[in-house]
Amino acid sequence: MSKKQFGGKITSEDLKRYEASPNWKSGAFQNLERAKMDVGLTRVPGLLVKQIKSIKGGSPKSKLPIQKFDKAAFLQDSDEPKFIWYGHAVVLMRWKGLTLLIDPMLGPNAAPIAPGGVKRFSKDTLDLIDDFPDIDVLMMTHDHYDHLDYASMKMLIPKTKKFFVALGVKRHLTAWGVDEQKVTEFDWWDTHALSELDFHFTPTRHFSGRGLKDRGKSLWGGWAILSDEFKFWFSGDGGYGKHFTEIGKRLGPFDLAFMESGQYAPEWHHIHMFPKESIKAAKEVGVKLAIPFHWAGFRLTYFHKWFESAEDFVEYAKAENQAYATPALGELFTPSNVSTSPWWEKYK
Repeated sequence: MSKKQFGGKITSEDLKRYEASPNWKSGAFQNLERAKMDVGLTRVPGLLVKQIKSIKGGSPKSKLPIQKFDKAAFLQDSDEPKFIWYGHAVVLMRWKGLTLLIDPMLGPNAAPIAPGGVKRFSKDTLDLIDDFPDIDVLMMTHDHYDHLDYASMKMLIPKTKKFFVALGVKRHLTAWGVDEQKVTEFDWWDTHALSELDFHFTPTRHFSGRGLKDRGKSLWGGWAILSDEFKFWFSGDGGYGKHFTEIGKRLGPFDLAFMESGQYAPEWHHIHMFPKESIKAAKEVGVKLAIPFHWAGFRLTYFHKWFESAEDFVEYAKAENQAYATPALGELFTPSNVSTSPWWEKYK
């Protein structure tokens, strides 16, 4: 295991920038409200036993296929933004002549520093990067391994023009060879205009860290991207909280949003939403079309089957009259042409 996996160390200059943030308190970035994880060291053995005993339904019965990337179709001019979801939190977009990429964890292992690791449900996903066009803006919500992946970044760095990242994530990228002039860091509510789009970094209720000593030493959040004709939001990882109403007031309503719905459990309820909460949050923010993410990539919890979060998301969406979509892995879609088919049924 390469030490590069851990990313960059905090310099004195970094610390000065972090301390200037209103969200830095008592030596770390803090959530807007209490976010407790009930996973002390004494509980780890019991959780591992739960993980082992809940194997049935934890993974697909076969590798999940990903639709082949059609570069010409992706780059073709369109009045609507185009999207491709590659499982977990990876979203590729084409909008206003720009190619945008969010949390491009396309590597095979979501826990590269852990014994045995956490293997991906699909194979050869790193090969997708070879087919991607140059990336105009790569956005990172936070620095956890299942979002910021060293194997993916090694391949993406040479073909990426700009990096928009949570405050504190820049040090990881520069440690991996990115020119610091290409990186823009965002605190919550920071905004940056590029071409005809406005990028906003929104709060979440989560945490950060890649090692034993850097928890809370970088920020976490979601991304809102706005044009005159269309508003998009990527919720980012995080538990339910009062920030959703504020996001809706400041930036909503949104025409389309990817809503976190997966990898939840009672022990970390404050930092990952259950599907019912995802729909509640979508309604509060003002989301017209909601798509669940944070599933179909890895198994990071003992608590639910690999497909259960999507099925529950759909059930609650129907009950609350929330429009939703469930695109297949690799499916190229627009807001007016996207599938609601339960494609995962054949892999249960």
